[in-house]
Amino acid sequence: MDTYTTVVAKLKEAVTAAMNKAIEKGELPQAALPDFIIEIPADSKNGDYATNAAMAGAKAFRMPPFKIAQAITANLDLSGTLCERFETAGPGFINFFRGADFYTSVMNEILSDPEGYGSSDFGKGEKVNVEFVSANPTGPMHMGNARGGALGDCLAAVLGKAGYDAYREFYVNDAGNQIEKFACSLEARYLQIYKGDEIVFPADGYQGADITELAQEFAGINGDSFVNADSEARKKALVGYALPKNIKKMQEDMATYKITYDKWFFESELHKSGAVKAVVDLLTEKGLTYEQDGAVWYKNKEVVTEKLLKEGKTQKYIDNLELKDDVLIRQNGNPTYFAADIAYHKNKFDRGFTTLIDIWGADHHGHIMRMKGAMDAIGCDGDKLNVVLMQLVNLVKDGQQVKMSKRTGKAIQLRDLLEEVPVDSARFLFNTREANTQMDFDLDLAVKQDNQNPVYYVQYAHARICSIFKALAADGVTPRNCTAGELALLTAPEERELIGHLALYANEIISAAKDYDPTKVTRYVTRTATLFHKFYNACRVKGEDEGLMQARLALCSCTRAVIKNVLTMFNITCPDSM
Repeated sequence: MDTYTTVVAKLKEAVTAAMNKAIEKGELPQAALPDFIIEIPADSKNGDYATNAAMAGAKAFRMPPFKIAQAITANLDLSGTLCERFETAGPGFINFFRGADFYTSVMNEILSDPEGYGSSDFGKGEKVNVEFVSANPTGPMHMGNARGGALGDCLAAVLGKAGYDAYREFYVNDAGNQIEKFACSLEARYLQIYKGDEIVFPADGYQGADITELAQEFAGINGDSFVNADSEARKKALVGYALPKNIKKMQEDMATYKITYDKWFFESELHKSGAVKAVVDLLTEKGLTYEQDGAVWYKNKEVVTEKLLKEGKTQKYIDNLELKDDVLIRQNGNPTYFAADIAYHKNKFDRGFTTLIDIWGADHHGHIMRMKGAMDAIGCDGDKLNVVLMQLVNLVKDGQQVKMSKRTGKAIQLRDLLEEVPVDSARFLFNTREANTQMDFDLDLAVKQDNQNPVYYVQYAHARICSIFKALAADGVTPRNCTAGELALLTAPEERELIGHLALYANEIISAAKDYDPTKVTRYVTRTATLFHKFYNACRVKGEDEGLMQARLALCSCTRAVIKNVLTMFNITCPDSM
């Protein structure tokens, strides 16, 4: 265990032992020990750690919390906890204060394995599938895909650091209704080249300029040879040309964005393999489908109602949801997107993933419950399907919202963004706000090369540390291993605050992994940079006595390791100079 986790565990053991001892001595009545926590107080004046054990035990012991706290502290032994003292406060909080050995332990832990620091086996190698972006291949990727890409890739990185076997996946919807619409749109634009306005564009077709460009490219290669062809043959040829080009662009955009997927999964594979039909047959065997108006329907209302009742929800709550059944097979015999989606998520479980994480746009909120219910219905655990909902992104420049690209005059696409903004800035900035909050992405801020730009601020802290080592090397100073006594010289408030923060890294990674929120780590490393700059301004490195200088160099090395660790994990450049 890392030092922080060890201290928390040891303090819990010490408080538990103290309560048991107090019970044996008759200072507390016989009772089951309460559940309690060890946490970091919001105000550091209240100690480095605190426990609510006395308040948590008030009901069981039938005593005022303050008296329980007195009984606990009278029997408390801090040996092995790396804390040197405690005090009671308020109604019964017990606060703990770290000893010098804590700070030495943290630094030795980082210095012993700088690259591995922060890693843990918390996830026990559990196979987790993280599916993100999964943009429709009928058109260019947009700003939502940019945010989802950064969040999904960094979440997978955090999960890996926390000991999970994280797998990145992109689901390509290359089948179904949207591909038919894509085909009809391409066909109309192609025919308009030769027949003009006599060809009416489909009312629900894709209006983007990219459709016209693809049709023109196809015509440039094939001429009018498909004008008099059978419509299905013409559409098949158009899609056969255009869809691979769009998918290749997606893959190129993701590569530019520094995202590498373990698998690009094609919806068409599910249809070809018979997996979609198989899942509809399975639901039918379970009595969960019915036919109406020539279509096959799934009993979503029945399944979800049963699931919610088991979870303790009231019938009134369920009625307010206005649940409806869903079509699986349309009147024309074609499966719906929902049917394919059930088959796809079943496929993930069948491949051995025990937890599924999907990053969806907030407009898919209503799809969560029915998909979880469908997983339960086919024998998978719907609770193992977790959805991170992502709110919209607004692009802002000069304080005003931007909707069109100056370069193309069209709606801004992911590719436009990556041409205007450094990839490092995009990945970092999209990870500064939780997925469930709406975000303004400031284009001016993203290109700034000063401390107002968060990624520059963090990168500069790393570069500044590197410059310290280079300057001292020029003076003939070489960093070396420090003795425990030398590390104990780091007693300035700025030094101890920075070391205490570095100690939290592994716990921050685990917290981010548990909450599926990589933005916690982005905020953590930004705070790391702030505390380093604070230390740098308050504590000289060069010119101090040898022992203190080497100890401060060691602290610089620890800080550099943590910053590099985060930036490397998030696939963001970590410069030695700026």
